[in-house]
Amino acid sequence: MTELNANSKHDTRPQRRPGAASQAASRQTWRYAVAGLSASLVGLGLARFSYTPLIPALIAAKWFGASDVVYLGAANLAGYLAGALAARAVASRIGAARAVRAMMLLATLSFFASSTPVSFTWFFAWRFLSGLTGGIIMVLAASVILPHTSAARRGIVGGVIFAGVGLGVAASGTLVPLLLQQGLQQSWYGLGVLSGTLTLVSWWNWPAEVKADTVPSYRAKHDHASPVLRGLLVQYGLNAVALVPHMVFIVDFVARGLGQGIAAGSHYWVLYGLGAIVGPLITGHLGDRAGFGPALRAAFLIEAAAVLLPTVSTAPLSLIVSSVVVGGFTPGIVPLVLGRIHELVPHSAEQQRTTWSHATTSFALFQAAAAYGFSWIYAQTGGDYLGLFALGGGAVVLALAIDLALPLTTHNA
Repeated sequence: MTELNANSKHDTRPQRRPGAASQAASRQTWRYAVAGLSASLVGLGLARFSYTPLIPALIAAKWFGASDVVYLGAANLAGYLAGALAARAVASRIGAARAVRAMMLLATLSFFASSTPVSFTWFFAWRFLSGLTGGIIMVLAASVILPHTSAARRGIVGGVIFAGVGLGVAASGTLVPLLLQQGLQQSWYGLGVLSGTLTLVSWWNWPAEVKADTVPSYRAKHDHASPVLRGLLVQYGLNAVALVPHMVFIVDFVARGLGQGIAAGSHYWVLYGLGAIVGPLITGHLGDRAGFGPALRAAFLIEAAAVLLPTVSTAPLSLIVSSVVVGGFTPGIVPLVLGRIHELVPHSAEQQRTTWSHATTSFALFQAAAAYGFSWIYAQTGGDYLGLFALGGGAVVLALAIDLALPLTTHNA
């Protein structure tokens, strides 16, 4: 009787179903990924790209002159660079997850602060801070989440995180024009409400802490010093150069360069945004399946063809393909480079974060230099758009050449 009672008690205990722990871990991973998507959408997608369609309205409402608006746009790039440089220091003081939450709050505040043209200095400061939030979020968001993600899913999870950038681009071409129908000030309010909602929804979905390193520091330093890793930082920077012609000039190229008008140019910007939504999901999946090294080489090759396509043909189909593909690689290159870093530095979460911070800084430096440099070339050549596309294509071809040459150089050494 005693044995029967004991067995009965044993049988009444709740049994964990096979795979239940795996399902719980999977749900947790995707909850983290959605939090990362929200962060990139707020700090990168909205804080950066929503400004582009607001530019004509800012000029028309006489908030600022045309030249002032350009400098205000540049303030965001400068802030992004500052954020990339400051991210690790901020994270070391308050924690990476707290830093991301704080930056989402700051980005939300910047939208409301920009709703009134107090002065050029006021607006410049808030555009700079909005860029700062993007730089810090770019460095920290994925580095908080990916150490809690299985190696087999890092590509697709990274793709989900950075799909927020594409959603921001798409929103800038669709949501902002709708908001502008209510007024310029109301547009800033609407962006602030959306940003605040995303911040609130994602607030409790971040990992509590980052997993600790499992290798000694000397191994991390050795990985960091590898020529392949240093070459990857240069390639990522060159990729930033390749993206600038489409990111800055594609709308104006179609509208004024081809004489098709602002409406037609805006359509291509929406296509660019649609590509940016699906791009990181596709590239992240490709990285998981084929490996991040081969996937990155394939991405450089396809991107080079897409950037150079307008120099070959300006037919509508060519411009559609070019806009969608380059839009896809704008955030789509990120999970590939991030995954490649994890391949090259497989055992040190701290060194992965450090290297990713350096990569983001390289991207920001090259991008800011290209934005100013291409603007200067554009002015000096009287509006030679095709030359800019050629330079952008050349930059990504050089990135591919470096990637192909590095193994040979390393082997010979």
